Amino acid sequence: MNQVPQATYRFQLRAEFGFDDAAAMVPYLASLGISHAYLSPVLQAAPGSTHGYDVVDHSRLSEPMGGRPAFDRLSERLAQHRLGAIADVVPNHVAVPTPESLNKALWSVLRLGPGSQYADWFDVDWGAGNQPLLMAVLGQRIGKVLADNELSVDGDVLRYYDHEYPLRPGTEGLPIEELVTEQWYRLAHWRVADEELNYRRFFDVDTLAAVRQETQEVFDATHQLLLGLLHEGKLNGYRIDHPDGLADPRGYLRRLAERTGGAWVVVEKILEGDEELPRDWPCAGTTGYDALLRVGGLFIDPAGAAPLAALHSELTGAPADFGQVVEEAKREIVQHGQYAEVHRLVELLARICQDDVRLRDHTRRAFHEVVAELLVHFDVYRAYVVPGEEAPATAVAAMERAAEKARANLDEDRQATLDVVLHLLLGRETSTIDEQARAELIVRFQQTCGPVMAKGVEDTAFYRWLRLTSLNEVGGDPEHFGVSPEEFHAYASRLNKHWPKTMTTLSTHDTKRSEDVRARLGVLSERPAAWSEAIREWRRLSEDHRSPLLDGSTEYLFWQTLFGTWDDGPLAEDRMQAYLLKAIREAKRLTSWTSPDEEYEQTVAAFATAVLHDQAVLDAVRRFTDNQNDYVRAATLGQKLVQLTMPGVPDVYQGTELVDLSLVDPDNRRPVDYARRIERLQHLDAGGKPDDLSDEKLLVTSRALRIRRQYPDAFAGSYTPLPTSNGHAVAFARGDAVITVATRLPAALQRLGGWGDSTVVLPSGQWKNVLTGREVAGAAGIADLLADLPVALLVRS
Repeated sequence: MNQVPQATYRFQLRAEFGFDDAAAMVPYLASLGISHAYLSPVLQAAPGSTHGYDVVDHSRLSEPMGGRPAFDRLSERLAQHRLGAIADVVPNHVAVPTPESLNKALWSVLRLGPGSQYADWFDVDWGAGNQPLLMAVLGQRIGKVLADNELSVDGDVLRYYDHEYPLRPGTEGLPIEELVTEQWYRLAHWRVADEELNYRRFFDVDTLAAVRQETQEVFDATHQLLLGLLHEGKLNGYRIDHPDGLADPRGYLRRLAERTGGAWVVVEKILEGDEELPRDWPCAGTTGYDALLRVGGLFIDPAGAAPLAALHSELTGAPADFGQVVEEAKREIVQHGQYAEVHRLVELLARICQDDVRLRDHTRRAFHEVVAELLVHFDVYRAYVVPGEEAPATAVAAMERAAEKARANLDEDRQATLDVVLHLLLGRETSTIDEQARAELIVRFQQTCGPVMAKGVEDTAFYRWLRLTSLNEVGGDPEHFGVSPEEFHAYASRLNKHWPKTMTTLSTHDTKRSEDVRARLGVLSERPAAWSEAIREWRRLSEDHRSPLLDGSTEYLFWQTLFGTWDDGPLAEDRMQAYLLKAIREAKRLTSWTSPDEEYEQTVAAFATAVLHDQAVLDAVRRFTDNQNDYVRAATLGQKLVQLTMPGVPDVYQGTELVDLSLVDPDNRRPVDYARRIERLQHLDAGGKPDDLSDEKLLVTSRALRIRRQYPDAFAGSYTPLPTSNGHAVAFARGDAVITVATRLPAALQRLGGWGDSTVVLPSGQWKNVLTGREVAGAAGIADLLADLPVALLVRS
């Protein structure tokens, strides 16, 4: 079995679908053409975890998933079918649940403070005089909690409802008011966290405490089991979660490569614009969001940008410039959700400059303003500056871009402070100041950029600016409206040259809409006039359901979601309601997770319910959606075939081998009907014809994956764009044995009169379309080649 995957299949493991359940699906994966099962985090997570990213014990495989015995059975089943396994690794953080049985390291730190043997595991700012570790878990301020007798002592444990905390030795007999102040932790109201938290966390999630993988002891302890499974042959590689949160991502990957002997590793890294993964990272590439953007973009018509922008502005009043929305959202995150992190940077700067007489007159207020502006205008997730090393050109460029934009919002005095901060962040300041503090500043600033980007852009701006929501995707860019074949070919050629074993994907557990929802929505770029007409009809028919409190943005999001998830009928009401509630709270405009507005939320829910039960509206929606079926079919099958055959290792997210119209988590983690998938694949393998688009997608997926397995040298070889006489076809060859041809933008093609005598130039020889059995050669007529399906997968006869 090849240690480097040919293709992976992502399982979202949990108590309801554990190792034994995955083992039962191994024969199906083998039949589908998969080489490796790609497992969500497998280590012991917090009680009730539905995703596994909240690890509490790195020394145990997840007990709810079946523990070590069930994992060994899964490994045995995979080996029987000559398949391997890839595991999701969470190096950046652990869950905060505190009983000693769940998290021994954190329990020790809470009990013994800086004197704990695990104190160096966590990124805590103990401050002058060893300030206690903030535990912001209380439902009200501590004074009220004490007055209401909500805290109790049980032996050497302090309890607050379901929360347990250890008592510092020697404090058990103290009165409760004195006892709580004598601990190595400070119990506080949950709202205190964003302003005074003194440990690094994952983004803005207080219950996920960051750990220091730069420490050899931490790396060894948190990776011992995973490395052991790899050396036993029960794992063949890793997907690394959020490496940008680490102090030294490159150093971590180098250590991992050394300990694994260079196993296949991909990293969850979001690349912005033309940003590339650092070439000195010893890994195979990313988890594929960069591929998702380019593949999906092939099926977006740039001509739809202006009319959809006009409709968006008419319905929502939103600004035409997405950048304005991003800046506003990031500024809110810096001022609120990341205030504690910004404060820590400011204190570091003040400490550094206080020790250097040349820099002493720059104030904390000036530092705060400068740091805030830099974070707001930083346009990538991280600049990879390593303390003690010269900053790479890409990092310098990123920092200087942010500084130039920040400068426009700062007066002359603050611009002088900006110059000092910029030099410090790039490691250029060569005074006698504290080297350790300077290094910490460089690292902490980079660790703060990612959360500001993620929470400001992905989790706020993407829910506010809704011109075409299929573009509002993790790693996506709502202003990157369409990708030409030439742009795609250039990108794929770069991948094949520099990152040939990177992962490619269309759906993940983090995507805000499944690949098939995005494919449906992308069709609107081809049909903006028809869409505008339909929206106006739907709004007229639903006028009686619309409250004055309902804002245009939320209503427009609802209509796009209704169309994007339409499957011979509307999305189930409970799923639609859950999605809308999450969306409006993430937008943080009229309600939020921390300050919910019940009246507004009920208004949105009532509108959705009324529409979903109004047959006249639903009939109108059905008429429109039925007219888009041919275009949806081309986009659905086209993007899937391109993803599965382009350079890289394709991942199939669980269930998406059939059409899957899922929304953001937890909707995309619903149980998968594998019995149906097995039955449909057997039907196709027995010579049965596809009954619907789901069958066609399964045909394309299984045949492409099997061809990858049958022709490994071709997919490890060249990537060659093939000339077409019509820009509505994208075609490329892999090696000298496999060719992909896909229809793009069929609505515009139809307006031009169809394929006519358009051709695609094939390399010499006879070719067979494995999707239909047809033989072709030479300059093949596209009309004949794509007569049965809007895509073709050719192999040499």
